Parts: sequence; C-alpha cells; structure tokens
Amino acid sequence: MKFRPCIDLHSGQVKQIVGSTLTDDKSQKESAAQSSIGDDLATNFATDRPASSYAEMYLRDELTGGHVIMLGPGNTDAAKSALAAYPGGLQVGGGITTANAKEWLDAGASHVIVTSYVFHNGQIDLKRLHSLVDLIGKERLVLDLSCRRKPDDADGTGPYY
Repeated sequence: MKFRPCIDLHSGQVKQIVGSTLTDDKSQKESAAQSSIGDDLATNFATDRPASSYAEMYLRDELTGGHVIMLGPGNTDAAKSALAAYPGGLQVGGGITTANAKEWLDAGASHVIVTSYVFHNGQIDLKRLHSLVDLIGKERLVLDLSCRRKPDDADGTGPYY
C-alpha cells in the first residue's frame, strides 16, 4: 500500500470537501445564496494552516506522488506556496490549460493534472490533449478520469460522464 498525500484548496484554504457539494452550476449557486446558510458546500475538514505547511510535512516524511488541487478560483498563491515548499514533490491540478501548464511546472509541480480541459461532453478533445503533450511532454501530464452519473439518471443505470 502506498499513501498519496493531497492538498485540496478552496478559496485559498486547505479543505476536505464532501464529494459533489462543490458546484459551479449557476442554479445551485443561486439556491445556495438564498438559503439561510448562504453556501451548500459541505466540508469534513478545514484549517487555517497554510498549504505550504502540509507540503513541508510531506517532504519531511518523504511522502511522494501527492497533489495539490485548486477547487475554483482564489487558490493560485496557496498552490504556488505548496509547490515551492516541496519542489518536484507534488502534482498540481485545477484549471490547467496550455496557457498555464508550463508555468505550473516551472513553479515546482512534478506533473500537471488535467480533466475538464481535455474532456468535452464525455469525449476526449484530442487536439487539446496533443497540444498539451507537445508543450510539456507526456511524462509530466496526468489525465484525471473522474466520472459520475448524469444528474438526470434517476434509476442509476445510465452512463457515467
């Protein structure tokens, strides 16, 4: 068994978010804004400790193969601080495109993780994938094949996307 550490960032803060409660769906955001809580995001854990402190701990404990994931905007500084604390020791994902992939590698990421940039409507965009490979090389690219059932799949028998 191998432990792979992770640092998930939301609004610049290290958090463990309950699956599927983070959304960019406008209708859900409007609904959340009208609720008494003001946000439908559920977390198992949140801390004021900076992302870099976790990266330093992972480096000290010789944990390899970990990642930093930027969940939405406002995470760039925290992610870069973690990469600087453990250069070459963490992968980075969240909003990675051909416009910024090299920048993240230069900032200390061992690899970049891409999902939505290369997948559209359940299909891989080979043009985008090839442009990333040409830019940074296949050795430094991780494709995240996360999937879930379609929201309108009431009986749970339909395809994943």
